[in-house]
Amino acid sequence: MAVLEVVIAPLGTGSTSISQYVADAHRVLQETPGIKYQLTPMGTIIEGELEVLFPLLQRLHEIPFEKGARRSMTIIRIDDRRDKVLTMEGKVKSVEEKLETIKQLR
Repeated sequence: MAVLEVVIAPLGTGSTSISQYVADAHRVLQETPGIKYQLTPMGTIIEGELEVLFPLLQRLHEIPFEKGARRSMTIIRIDDRRDKVLTMEGKVKSVEEKLETIKQLR
């Protein structure tokens, strides 16, 4: 299982807004079985198996072009941990536990 972050930025669209592109991408995510995802203010976090995620990333990258963009920049960060199950919630919980430990030491 991997957790990734993707940011897709269409360029040269004549508008500074990208919310419609984000909404279109999330429609694709809603239709994709076997993943979990979370919209954040600066990107989207997706959790799933790599054999599902890589074709999905290609599909998401194409969305701006389908909407008329002539250029798109896609930034992808992948956390692929093989020694234990990796989830979005688990990553956040790990940090929260460490913060609680620090708080108790004060």
